[in-house]
Amino acid sequence: MRCCLILFMLFAVQPLLVSDLAAAERTQPIRIGALTDSWGPTPGVVGLRDGLKELGYRENHDFVIGIRFTQGDIAALPQAARELVEHGVDILFTNNPAPAKAAQMATNRIPIVFYGAGDPFGLGLVKSFAGPGANITGVTDLDLELDSKRLETFKEMMPALTRVLFPYDKAEEFSVAQAKIYRQTARRLKLTLVEKAVATQTEAQATFDEVKSNEVHGIVVPRSLSFNIPGLAVDATSRQRIPTMFFGPWYVEQGGLASYGPDFYESGRQAARLMDKIIKGTRPREIPVEVNNQIEFVVNLKVATALGIKIVPEALYRATRVIR
Repeated sequence: MRCCLILFMLFAVQPLLVSDLAAAERTQPIRIGALTDSWGPTPGVVGLRDGLKELGYRENHDFVIGIRFTQGDIAALPQAARELVEHGVDILFTNNPAPAKAAQMATNRIPIVFYGAGDPFGLGLVKSFAGPGANITGVTDLDLELDSKRLETFKEMMPALTRVLFPYDKAEEFSVAQAKIYRQTARRLKLTLVEKAVATQTEAQATFDEVKSNEVHGIVVPRSLSFNIPGLAVDATSRQRIPTMFFGPWYVEQGGLASYGPDFYESGRQAARLMDKIIKGTRPREIPVEVNNQIEFVVNLKVATALGIKIVPEALYRATRVIR
């Protein structure tokens, strides 16, 4: 498997049962296995750690977090999930739709807490928000519903925007669902959505190498990290001088123009409460899925200036954070 590492500690013992997690006296920390398609610890993992500490848990004494990350390689997630199970995690913690699905396939016994799954019902992760069923629950941000607003916000920032590129992994289920939403929204906003469905890293790279600023006026970036499409979009912002709209602020801090999406750190903190219930003996199937309603709209004004873009003042005023 390519690019899959584990951080903090390896788990070399058998997992505990949920009833054991609730035991008054534990001889070892709760082992949380975080599975991500990112390049390392995500804001949600940091939020989870801080949230557990706020609830009175002591890191490395009451809990420890191990991380498997696949660096944008979606195909590596199932094996990474199986390896976490084999290492003896007590609880799995996932970000994004693809890691959540991989964890679900890897075990029907170990509790799974997801965040950022976007559409957990549509993806088949849960039976309902009120009664998730099986061994999984979590915090969703309803990202499919945010997609329309994300594209609307992009247009509001730059009224001259008429052609928008949406590159995505055609094998990634959630990205395909996003494409449908963006297609419908573009039609309503009288925008031309230039869809580029790619199947390999080479195709993704070629898509960005070939795009020109006179062909598209902006790029809206998929939630999935497959083929490092978000990273390629950051490069295109400076190299091809194309404005970019992301799903999270980290990419704006790295050189993207703007992002509109959930506060992932807060999603992690919120998930800590659900994990606390599991540790105390509640089964995941009995814990309703929660929604993170905290949305961030971040604009990098330095990038806008470098691109020669004057963002509409009304749109800029609504930003929750402006990078100057």
